[in-house]
Amino acid sequence: MSAALNMPEKKLCITDTILRDAHQSQAATRMRTEDMLPACEVLDRIGYWSVECWGGATYDACMRFLNEDPWERLRTLRKAMPHTRLQMLLRGQNLLGYRHYADDVVEEFVAKSVENGIDVVRVFDALNDTRNMEVAMRAVKKNGAICEAAISYTTSPVHSDDYFVRLAAQLEEMGADTVCIKDMANLLLPMNTYELIRKMKEKVRVPIHLHTHNTTGTGDMVYMMAALAGVDIVDCALSPLANGTAQPSTEATVAAFAGTPRDTGLDLKLLNKAARHFRTVAQKLQEEGSLDPKVLRVDPNTLLYQVPGGMLSNLLSQLKQANAEEKMEEVLAEVPRVRKDFGYPPLVTPTSQIVGSQAVLNVIAGERYKMFPKESKMLLRGEYGRLPGEVNEEVRRKALGGEALIECRPADLIAPEMERLRKETADYARTEEDVLSCALFPQVAPDFLKRKYAPPEEEKVREITVFWDR
Repeated sequence: MSAALNMPEKKLCITDTILRDAHQSQAATRMRTEDMLPACEVLDRIGYWSVECWGGATYDACMRFLNEDPWERLRTLRKAMPHTRLQMLLRGQNLLGYRHYADDVVEEFVAKSVENGIDVVRVFDALNDTRNMEVAMRAVKKNGAICEAAISYTTSPVHSDDYFVRLAAQLEEMGADTVCIKDMANLLLPMNTYELIRKMKEKVRVPIHLHTHNTTGTGDMVYMMAALAGVDIVDCALSPLANGTAQPSTEATVAAFAGTPRDTGLDLKLLNKAARHFRTVAQKLQEEGSLDPKVLRVDPNTLLYQVPGGMLSNLLSQLKQANAEEKMEEVLAEVPRVRKDFGYPPLVTPTSQIVGSQAVLNVIAGERYKMFPKESKMLLRGEYGRLPGEVNEEVRRKALGGEALIECRPADLIAPEMERLRKETADYARTEEDVLSCALFPQVAPDFLKRKYAPPEEEKVREITVFWDR
C-alpha cells in the first residue's frame, strides 16, 4: 500500500479502529488474529483512509494474554489487506511500553514497524511535550511512512484552543504529514469541536484527523460538527464494537453523511458484511468475559471528572483489591485535585494511571499525599517530560525532598540500549523484532520467546507439567 496521502477535496475520510482501539476500549485488547482474518478481505475492499490494527496495548496483550507474536500479527494483516493503509499508535519516546527508551531503540522500533507493514504511525506524548515526539517523528519520515502527529486533548485552565492550535502548527513544522486531535476521554463537545477545527484549519495546511470516543454520548455530534468545520478524517469503529468507551459507529457515520458534500463514498453493504463477522467475535468475547456490557453505556460523569473509560475500570480494580469499592465517588472527586497539583497533565497512558493511583492512595490512606508511588515521583521530577501547568510546589517537595528536577529532554539522559539488549537476549531472541519485544516488555517477552522457539517435544512436556500443576 502506498504511503502517499492522496486526500480527496471534500470527502470525509474514515479510519476504522475495529482491529485495535475498538477492542482495546471494550474488550481489554483480547481479540485474536484468527478473529480478524475472516473479515480482512472485505475490510480491504471498503476504501478506508486507513485501518488501525497495531500499537497501543495490542503488542503487550498479544504476548501476555494471547500467546501471539505481535510482529507475526502485523505481517499476517499486511498480507491479508494489501490495498489498505495499516495504522498504528505509538507513545513517542515511550513506544508501546511504560517508560522512556533510548533513541536507538525508538529508531529501530519505528524502522521495523514500517518494514513489517505499517503505513501510518500516529505519534503522541501524554504531556504534549514535543521533545518526546521528535525522534519517533523523524524516524517515521526517514522510513517512508505517513507521520501523523497527535495532540492529547484535554480541558484545564492551561489547555485553550489557542494552545492546541499553536501545538498543531509546531507539529506541522516538525514534519507531520497529518495532525490528529486525540480526544481519548470524549471531553470535546460539539460546539467546541467546530471552533477548534475551524481555527486549526486556518493555521495548519496538513490534513486534520479527529479521534474521539463515545463515552459521554456526544461522539456522533462531535463528528457532525467537525465535518461541518472541515475536518479531513475521523476515527470510527464497526458497530459490533462501537460506541460506549469505543469510537462512534462507522456505519452510522457513513449513513449520516451519505448524499451530502461530505459523503464518505463508503458502501454500507460492504460495511454491514464486515460487521456481521465482528458480531460473532463480540459475542465470543462477551462469553469469554473479556467484553463487559457496561462499557457500552453512556457515562456523562466523564465530563465532570475527566476520567477516560479505561481509567475508570483501573480505579475500580484498585479499590476492589483494597476492599474499598464504596470509596469510588471520593476517588473520582480526588482525581481532578491531584491533576491540578501535578500541573494538569492530560489523562492518557501513562499519566492517567499515575494520577489515578495517587488519587486512590490519597483516599484510602485517609491523608492526602501520605504516600507517593514511584511513578508519581517520576512525573513530578520531570522524567516523563515537561508538565503543562504549574505544579503545587508543596506537594512536589513532599514527594521529592531536595531531589533535582530534570529540565532537559528526558531521553537525553538515557544511554544507547540496542547493543546491550542484543547481547543480553542472544540465547532466546532470534530476530531484531524479538530483541525489541524484550526491550519493551522484559518481564513478559523472554518467557514468550522461549515458548515460541521451544522444540515441539519440550513444549509438550511443558504443557503436561502445567496441567499437573493446576
